[in-house]
Amino acid sequence: MSKVFEKGRGVRKHTSLPAVAASSLAGTAVEWYDFFLYGTAAALVFNKLFFPSADPFVGTMLALGTFAAGFIARPLGAVVLGHLGDKHGRKSTLVASLLLMGVATALIALIPPYASIGIMAPLILLFLRLVQGFALGGEWGGAVLLVSEYSDDSTKRAFWASWPNVGPPLGNLMAAGVLALLSATMPQAEFLAWGWRIAFGLSALLVVIGLILRLYVQETPLFQASQAKADAEHATRTKLPLAELFRGNWREILIATGSRMGENAGFYIYSLFLITYVTDILKIDRQTGLTAVMIGQGVAVVAIPLLAIFADRIGRKPMMIAASVATVVWGFAFFALLDTRQPAAIILAAVGGLLIFAAYSSVIGAFFSELFPTKVRYSGTSVAYNVASLIAGSLSPIIALALYKAFGTGQAIALYLVGMGLISILSVSFAKETKNIKLSDLDLASGQERGRKSDATPGQKVAQS
Repeated sequence: MSKVFEKGRGVRKHTSLPAVAASSLAGTAVEWYDFFLYGTAAALVFNKLFFPSADPFVGTMLALGTFAAGFIARPLGAVVLGHLGDKHGRKSTLVASLLLMGVATALIALIPPYASIGIMAPLILLFLRLVQGFALGGEWGGAVLLVSEYSDDSTKRAFWASWPNVGPPLGNLMAAGVLALLSATMPQAEFLAWGWRIAFGLSALLVVIGLILRLYVQETPLFQASQAKADAEHATRTKLPLAELFRGNWREILIATGSRMGENAGFYIYSLFLITYVTDILKIDRQTGLTAVMIGQGVAVVAIPLLAIFADRIGRKPMMIAASVATVVWGFAFFALLDTRQPAAIILAAVGGLLIFAAYSSVIGAFFSELFPTKVRYSGTSVAYNVASLIAGSLSPIIALALYKAFGTGQAIALYLVGMGLISILSVSFAKETKNIKLSDLDLASGQERGRKSDATPGQKVAQS
């Protein structure tokens, strides 16, 4: 983009949209590599090293429990980092979240096993997992906004905003790929003893690469304009963006949170629980599950931006509803394919599930961004995204394992996906179509609404409320 933005001290050239998208993708890929690396290792390594038990099922449940703990910290990270992002800018907050995630992941590589330090091993692991979750709580919202707010006047906002959403499958692909390579090239004993630690240590290098790209990008023009307007009007900036968010945008939070139920529950079943199901329940070699997830994630990486081009044409709601309907249907086919125990069928199950995730991801960045005005957009997108992850994503592998334990069939888990998909359909149905909206117009409408309320008489204010 050749536009310029003037802010008191002079004129500054915008960063190009491809550069912004590349920076956002690099950062999210690194953070999700770290986050998913833990999830994959929980199913293959941590249940043996940090949660020893006579019952392998119990060890796996405990390991998945610490995986879920990362989701508990994500809403807190969304609140704190979202507040900082709305007060001090998107770029600096994203740098802080990337550093936090990288340090926590690298330290996991150094934790001695339970056999060496006893109960301290899982406690340290749990603490570092909480730090990972806190850091990730502020990542997605900021990365998506960085692109969305640069593409204010673009008719291809879903396409540009889809690139940060390539980060989760790409990060998962890298995590599964590194662990699969290490697992395939060394004996099981060596892999459990030290081989898995290499994958976590690689995080330090990836963080450096992500930081270089992230530091290159300038602050978004919409955020700068919002701050400049407040300065020009001698207005006091919102002390608590979160308070204003819930006061004025609670409906949008509910819509955004509910819309992710099918996407998030499905994603962790298609990509994480699949490995547990194949390895611990079907008793198939772990390489089969890892390979299926890697292929599925690779397909999703390619499909997300392609489907986003389509979403810019048909709209946000049709794509979200179509993906939710697919979630309702695919769960039954997913477990039927896994139960064949055939590698090709397992790969097909993963590819089908992750294509549904790709359909969601192609549009969700634009959909969320277009729900909130600039001054609370970081908080709004981060809170909704991570509350949904806590409700759906963190619990889905545990619920899936518990349902299988209770009913002895994957079809019971498919019914759980039906429920999650229906919640998404209902939530999206309450949203307005926003594919043609400009984010700056959202800010203007929000300012006019606040002006009407401030000019109203006391009696009118009561009526408005």
